[in-house]
Amino acid sequence: MSDFNRGFTSSIPARADMAVDAGLRAFMLGVYNKLALGLLLSAALAYVTSALPAARNLLYVVDPDTGRLAGFTLLGTILRFAPLAVILFGAFGMRNVTPRSAGIFYWTVVSLIGAGLGIWMLVYTGTSVALTFLITAAAFGALSLVGYTTKKDLTGFGNFLIMGLFGIIIAMFANMFLHLAGMAFIINCLGVLIFAGLTAYDTQRLKMSYYQLGGNQAAMGVATNYGALSLYLNFINLFQFLLSFTGNRR
Repeated sequence: MSDFNRGFTSSIPARADMAVDAGLRAFMLGVYNKLALGLLLSAALAYVTSALPAARNLLYVVDPDTGRLAGFTLLGTILRFAPLAVILFGAFGMRNVTPRSAGIFYWTVVSLIGAGLGIWMLVYTGTSVALTFLITAAAFGALSLVGYTTKKDLTGFGNFLIMGLFGIIIAMFANMFLHLAGMAFIINCLGVLIFAGLTAYDTQRLKMSYYQLGGNQAAMGVATNYGALSLYLNFINLFQFLLSFTGNRR
Protein backbone atom coordinates (compact mmCIF):
# COMPACT_ATOMS: atom_id res chain seq x y z
CA MET A 1 0.00 0.00 0.00
CA SER A 2 3.02 2.20 -0.12
CA ASP A 3 3.06 3.24 -3.73
CA PHE A 4 0.90 4.09 -6.72
CA ASN A 5 1.53 5.40 -10.19
CA ARG A 6 4.36 7.83 -9.59
CA GLY A 7 4.87 8.38 -13.29
CA PHE A 8 3.06 11.71 -13.39
CA THR A 9 6.32 13.28 -14.50
CA SER A 10 9.35 11.36 -15.57
CA SER A 11 12.12 13.93 -15.79
CA ILE A 12 12.99 17.50 -14.95
CA PRO A 13 12.11 19.86 -17.83
CA ALA A 14 15.26 21.23 -19.42
CA ARG A 15 13.91 24.79 -19.51
CA ALA A 16 12.10 24.80 -16.17
CA ASP A 17 12.30 28.17 -14.49
CA MET A 18 13.51 27.37 -10.99
CA ALA A 19 12.46 30.75 -9.63
CA VAL A 20 9.75 30.50 -7.02
CA ASP A 21 6.72 32.43 -8.28
CA ALA A 22 3.21 32.99 -7.02
CA GLY A 23 1.74 30.25 -9.20
CA LEU A 24 4.15 27.62 -7.90
CA ARG A 25 3.55 28.69 -4.32
CA ALA A 26 -0.20 28.39 -4.80
CA PHE A 27 0.17 24.96 -6.41
CA MET A 28 2.38 23.60 -3.64
CA LEU A 29 0.19 25.19 -0.97
CA GLY A 30 -2.78 23.34 -2.44
CA VAL A 31 -0.87 20.07 -2.15
CA TYR A 32 0.20 20.68 1.45
CA ASN A 33 -3.26 21.86 2.51
CA LYS A 34 -4.78 18.60 1.27
CA LEU A 35 -1.99 16.65 2.93
CA ALA A 36 -2.60 18.39 6.27
CA LEU A 37 -6.36 17.86 6.08
CA GLY A 38 -5.77 14.21 5.17
CA LEU A 39 -3.56 13.72 8.22
CA LEU A 40 -6.14 15.38 10.47
CA LEU A 41 -8.88 13.14 9.09
CA SER A 42 -6.66 10.08 9.58
CA ALA A 43 -5.95 11.03 13.18
CA ALA A 44 -9.65 11.49 13.89
CA LEU A 45 -10.58 8.15 12.33
CA ALA A 46 -7.74 6.38 14.14
CA TYR A 47 -9.07 7.74 17.43
CA VAL A 48 -12.61 6.63 16.63
CA THR A 49 -11.61 3.08 15.67
CA SER A 50 -9.32 2.64 18.67
CA ALA A 51 -11.05 4.49 21.52
CA LEU A 52 -14.77 4.13 20.86
CA PRO A 53 -15.91 0.58 21.70
CA ALA A 54 -18.73 0.53 19.15
CA ALA A 55 -16.32 1.21 16.27
CA ARG A 56 -13.36 -0.66 17.74
CA ASN A 57 -15.27 -3.90 18.20
CA LEU A 58 -16.27 -3.89 14.53
CA LEU A 59 -12.62 -4.11 13.50
CA TYR A 60 -10.54 -5.55 16.32
CA VAL A 61 -10.58 -8.24 18.96
CA VAL A 62 -9.22 -6.60 22.13
CA ASP A 63 -8.10 -8.26 25.34
CA PRO A 64 -10.55 -6.93 27.96
CA ASP A 65 -7.95 -7.07 30.73
CA THR A 66 -5.01 -5.32 29.05
CA GLY A 67 -6.72 -3.39 26.26
CA ARG A 68 -4.17 -4.79 23.82
CA LEU A 69 -4.92 -5.98 20.32
CA ALA A 70 -5.68 -9.70 20.23
CA GLY A 71 -6.84 -10.12 16.62
CA PHE A 72 -8.98 -8.83 13.77
CA THR A 73 -12.60 -9.29 12.88
CA LEU A 74 -13.56 -10.08 9.29
CA LEU A 75 -14.28 -6.41 8.65
CA GLY A 76 -10.95 -5.46 10.21
CA THR A 77 -9.11 -7.90 7.95
CA ILE A 78 -10.84 -6.45 4.89
CA LEU A 79 -9.93 -2.93 6.01
CA ARG A 80 -6.25 -3.86 6.23
CA PHE A 81 -6.11 -4.65 2.50
CA ALA A 82 -8.76 -2.23 1.20
CA PRO A 83 -6.36 0.75 0.72
CA LEU A 84 -4.05 -1.37 -1.44
CA ALA A 85 -6.98 -2.52 -3.58
CA VAL A 86 -8.19 1.06 -4.07
CA ILE A 87 -4.67 2.32 -4.91
CA LEU A 88 -4.17 -0.44 -7.49
CA PHE A 89 -7.54 0.39 -9.01
CA GLY A 90 -6.60 4.06 -9.19
CA ALA A 91 -3.22 3.30 -10.72
CA PHE A 92 -4.44 0.89 -13.39
CA GLY A 93 -8.21 1.29 -13.68
CA MET A 94 -8.90 5.03 -13.69
CA ARG A 95 -9.05 6.68 -17.11
CA ASN A 96 -9.66 10.31 -18.11
CA VAL A 97 -9.09 11.46 -14.54
CA THR A 98 -10.70 14.77 -13.55
CA PRO A 99 -10.00 16.92 -10.47
CA ARG A 100 -13.26 15.61 -8.97
CA SER A 101 -12.47 11.92 -9.51
CA ALA A 102 -8.89 12.45 -8.31
CA GLY A 103 -10.26 14.13 -5.18
CA ILE A 104 -12.66 11.24 -4.51
CA PHE A 105 -9.76 8.84 -4.99
CA TYR A 106 -7.56 10.76 -2.55
CA TRP A 107 -10.14 11.05 0.22
CA THR A 108 -11.19 7.42 -0.17
CA VAL A 109 -7.63 6.20 0.33
CA VAL A 110 -7.05 8.60 3.23
CA SER A 111 -10.25 7.50 4.95
CA LEU A 112 -9.47 3.80 4.61
CA ILE A 113 -5.91 4.19 5.83
CA GLY A 114 -6.98 6.48 8.66
CA ALA A 115 -9.60 4.00 9.88
CA GLY A 116 -6.96 1.27 9.86
CA LEU A 117 -4.44 3.35 11.85
CA GLY A 118 -6.39 2.67 15.02
CA ILE A 119 -4.35 -0.51 15.33
CA TRP A 120 -1.29 1.51 16.35
CA MET A 121 -3.17 3.05 19.27
CA LEU A 122 -3.97 -0.46 20.47
CA VAL A 123 -0.44 -1.80 20.05
CA TYR A 124 1.55 1.23 21.30
CA THR A 125 1.03 3.72 24.12
CA GLY A 126 -0.59 7.04 23.28
CA THR A 127 2.49 8.96 24.42
CA SER A 128 4.84 7.08 22.10
CA VAL A 129 2.44 7.47 19.17
CA ALA A 130 2.20 11.24 19.74
CA LEU A 131 5.97 11.61 20.14
CA THR A 132 6.68 9.60 17.00
CA PHE A 133 4.16 11.68 15.08
CA LEU A 134 6.00 14.87 16.07
CA ILE A 135 9.35 13.35 15.08
CA THR A 136 7.89 12.26 11.75
CA ALA A 137 6.40 15.70 11.10
CA ALA A 138 9.73 17.42 11.79
CA ALA A 139 11.69 14.99 9.62
CA PHE A 140 9.10 15.12 6.84
CA GLY A 141 9.14 18.92 6.79
CA ALA A 142 12.93 19.03 6.57
CA LEU A 143 13.09 16.40 3.83
CA SER A 144 10.37 18.08 1.81
CA LEU A 145 12.22 21.39 2.08
CA VAL A 146 15.35 19.69 0.75
CA GLY A 147 13.41 18.36 -2.22
CA TYR A 148 11.91 21.76 -2.88
CA THR A 149 15.12 23.77 -2.74
CA THR A 150 17.79 21.44 -4.15
CA LYS A 151 19.10 22.09 -7.64
CA LYS A 152 20.21 18.47 -8.02
CA ASP A 153 18.08 16.25 -10.26
CA LEU A 154 16.69 13.52 -7.99
CA THR A 155 15.06 11.48 -10.78
CA GLY A 156 17.68 8.72 -10.81
CA PHE A 157 17.74 8.64 -7.03
CA GLY A 158 13.96 8.38 -6.92
CA ASN A 159 13.87 5.52 -9.42
CA PHE A 160 16.39 3.63 -7.31
CA LEU A 161 14.27 4.19 -4.20
CA ILE A 162 11.12 2.93 -5.93
CA MET A 163 12.96 -0.28 -6.87
CA GLY A 164 13.97 -0.62 -3.22
CA LEU A 165 10.36 -0.03 -2.21
CA PHE A 166 9.16 -2.99 -4.24
CA GLY A 167 11.91 -5.03 -2.62
CA ILE A 168 10.81 -4.31 0.94
CA ILE A 169 7.16 -4.95 0.02
CA ILE A 170 8.13 -8.44 -1.14
CA ALA A 171 10.25 -8.91 1.99
CA MET A 172 7.36 -7.81 4.22
CA PHE A 173 4.98 -10.33 2.65
CA ALA A 174 7.61 -13.05 3.02
CA ASN A 175 8.18 -12.19 6.67
CA MET A 176 4.45 -12.47 7.38
CA PHE A 177 5.06 -16.22 7.12
CA LEU A 178 8.68 -16.47 8.30
CA HIS A 179 8.41 -14.22 11.38
CA LEU A 180 12.15 -13.48 11.45
CA ALA A 181 13.04 -10.73 13.94
CA GLY A 182 16.27 -9.92 12.12
CA MET A 183 14.50 -9.49 8.80
CA ALA A 184 11.87 -7.28 10.44
CA PHE A 185 14.60 -5.00 11.82
CA ILE A 186 16.28 -4.71 8.40
CA ILE A 187 12.92 -3.98 6.74
CA ASN A 188 12.20 -1.21 9.25
CA CYS A 189 15.62 0.37 8.72
CA LEU A 190 15.28 0.29 4.95
CA GLY A 191 11.71 1.55 5.19
CA VAL A 192 12.77 4.68 7.06
CA LEU A 193 15.56 5.40 4.56
CA ILE A 194 13.41 4.74 1.49
CA PHE A 195 10.47 6.89 2.55
CA ALA A 196 12.76 9.65 3.75
CA GLY A 197 14.32 9.75 0.28
CA LEU A 198 10.95 9.49 -1.48
CA THR A 199 9.70 12.52 0.45
CA ALA A 200 12.43 14.68 -1.06
CA TYR A 201 12.06 13.09 -4.49
CA ASP A 202 8.27 13.46 -4.65
CA THR A 203 8.47 17.09 -3.53
CA GLN A 204 10.87 17.91 -6.36
CA ARG A 205 8.73 15.90 -8.80
CA LEU A 206 5.66 17.91 -7.85
CA LYS A 207 7.55 21.17 -8.24
CA MET A 208 8.66 20.22 -11.73
CA SER A 209 5.19 19.00 -12.68
CA TYR A 210 3.91 22.53 -12.14
CA TYR A 211 6.15 23.78 -14.95
CA GLN A 212 5.26 20.90 -17.24
CA LEU A 213 1.51 21.49 -16.86
CA GLY A 214 1.87 24.97 -18.30
CA GLY A 215 -1.03 26.55 -16.43
CA ASN A 216 -3.61 23.85 -17.28
CA GLN A 217 -5.99 24.28 -14.34
CA ALA A 218 -7.73 20.92 -14.73
CA ALA A 219 -4.42 19.06 -14.88
CA MET A 220 -3.15 20.96 -11.85
CA GLY A 221 -6.32 20.03 -9.96
CA VAL A 222 -5.54 16.38 -10.64
CA ALA A 223 -1.87 16.88 -9.78
CA THR A 224 -2.60 18.42 -6.38
CA ASN A 225 -4.70 15.39 -5.39
CA TYR A 226 -2.19 12.84 -6.65
CA GLY A 227 0.67 14.88 -5.19
CA ALA A 228 -1.01 15.09 -1.80
CA LEU A 229 -1.56 11.32 -1.92
CA SER A 230 2.08 10.55 -2.70
CA LEU A 231 3.26 12.76 0.18
CA TYR A 232 0.56 11.36 2.47
CA LEU A 233 1.71 7.79 1.78
CA ASN A 234 5.31 8.80 2.41
CA PHE A 235 4.36 10.42 5.72
CA ILE A 236 2.24 7.50 6.96
CA ASN A 237 4.82 4.89 6.03
CA LEU A 238 7.68 6.91 7.52
CA PHE A 239 5.61 7.26 10.70
CA GLN A 240 4.89 3.54 10.91
CA PHE A 241 8.49 2.49 10.36
CA LEU A 242 9.75 5.03 12.92
CA LEU A 243 7.10 3.88 15.39
CA SER A 244 8.53 0.35 15.21
CA PHE A 245 11.79 1.82 16.62
CA THR A 246 10.56 4.48 19.05
CA GLY A 247 7.17 3.12 20.15
CA ASN A 248 6.56 1.59 23.56
CA ARG A 249 4.19 -1.35 23.34
CA ARG A 250 1.27 -1.64 25.70
